Amino acid sequence: MRKPELLIPASSLEVLKTAVRFGADAVYIGGEAFGLRAKAKNFSLDEMREGIEFAHAHGVRVHVTANILAHNGDLEGAAGYFHELKEMKPDALIIADPGMFTLAREICPEVDIHISTQANNTNYMTYLFWHKLGAKRVVCARELSLSEIKEIRRKIPEDMEIESFIHGAMCISYSGRCLLSNYFVGRDANQGACTHPCRWKYAVVEEKRPGEYLPVYENERGTYIFNSKDLCMVEYIPELLDAGIDSFKIEGRMKNALYVATVARTYRKAIDDYLESKEKYRANMDWYKQEIAKCTYRQFSTGFYFGKPDESTQIYDNNTYISEYIYLGIIEELSETGLARIEQKNKFSVGDDIEIMKPDGRNVSAQVLSLMTVEGELVASAPHAREILWVGLSERPDRHDILRIRKNPE
Repeated sequence: MRKPELLIPASSLEVLKTAVRFGADAVYIGGEAFGLRAKAKNFSLDEMREGIEFAHAHGVRVHVTANILAHNGDLEGAAGYFHELKEMKPDALIIADPGMFTLAREICPEVDIHISTQANNTNYMTYLFWHKLGAKRVVCARELSLSEIKEIRRKIPEDMEIESFIHGAMCISYSGRCLLSNYFVGRDANQGACTHPCRWKYAVVEEKRPGEYLPVYENERGTYIFNSKDLCMVEYIPELLDAGIDSFKIEGRMKNALYVATVARTYRKAIDDYLESKEKYRANMDWYKQEIAKCTYRQFSTGFYFGKPDESTQIYDNNTYISEYIYLGIIEELSETGLARIEQKNKFSVGDDIEIMKPDGRNVSAQVLSLMTVEGELVASAPHAREILWVGLSERPDRHDILRIRKNPE
């Protein structure tokens, strides 16, 4: 049995370092152009260089997205970008467009190329096609079942790798190739500028009754007919391994460090537990499910893995995330007296009961005993995002631990 790679998204240098510390085997990141998350913070070239060096120093691989569907005007800039990436030595480039693939092979042939899910990779002949051209790995289309992936594994060379999404948001359009955003607001999803109109509320208008909106699904909030549930396969690690998937990919390149740490740590433990013992994996299932529900999500489904989704995989009454925990910050430094320095992300107060989230899987309950600004002023609460604070806790944290608080404590 192959040991799978756990591939985690990173929207920024801070999130990349969090992914590495909380269990990633590899991270995937995007630069400021040529990727499909233009609205994400993304990496400057200097940040990308630092991120690659940090990951490599910890034995973690870095894959860089360049998976837009390129137009003529993109190609010259893409060539320059590949020359810059060549010097940074990422482990792989994620590419969808044959023109971008050709440029990458010519400019940095020493870097592995992974074919993005955007390329509609739905059959073993497609995998063989890309393998002959020199691709190292192909990312499955979201529409593939486990049985289809298993057949692909049987019919492609042993050294060719299969990557597949196992957790995160599901796109309503085939392999993520969508025109709704471009049609409605002129922002092209295939160029990285999706406005996610699949999450909007819709109604029907009859031609002879303009202005009279007829809800497609009756309730007090209208309808969200394209709003898919999120994918979650933490209960099906054995089935994923049996299908021959080499890389378990987490969606979420616009997510914060709390999301990334929660998902990375949970899947890291689930994978390692299963490889150690099937019994240990089964015994810890409740922990995996409880932990994975502590990050933002839109209910869970198994996507296409066990057959075609039905109406139960859509959410019709709202478009909001379930979010039980609030991200407070990462421990950046500890003073001699035990105070913890953080850049505060959300409001919390003296007296709050919070949780210290550790990379090794432990969650330590603690109470906030004091808050002090960098100027030395004691304060009762921290209402302003990105304020630098020294936090006194009833339990001593370690550097790089994450602080979080339950939204509605019982």
